[in-house]
Amino acid sequence: MATIYHITTKSWWSKFENLDYYESPTFNEETFIHLSTSEQVSGVLERYYAGQTDLLKLHVDTENLSAELKYEQATNNEFFPHLYGRLNKSAVFEVEKI
Repeated sequence: MATIYHITTKSWWSKFENLDYYESPTFNEETFIHLSTSEQVSGVLERYYAGQTDLLKLHVDTENLSAELKYEQATNNEFFPHLYGRLNKSAVFEVEKI
């Protein structure tokens, strides 16, 4: 099993509580969901979530994803996983408070 991660807020995650899928706040605008490898999580937290509380880290099994996953180059030349579709909750095997 390969694991990737998605950072979100408890309040945003709760909007999808009764659904079998999740969409990030920028999904409709960007058409994909930003994810990270284990090595990228700390940098993402520092760059985009500094000072924020009430965060969750979704642990996602890549083998159970129903949408297409692509590793694409970001502005810092790192390759990040991007999910082109909704995140099916059946692929999320842990929701960790951070």
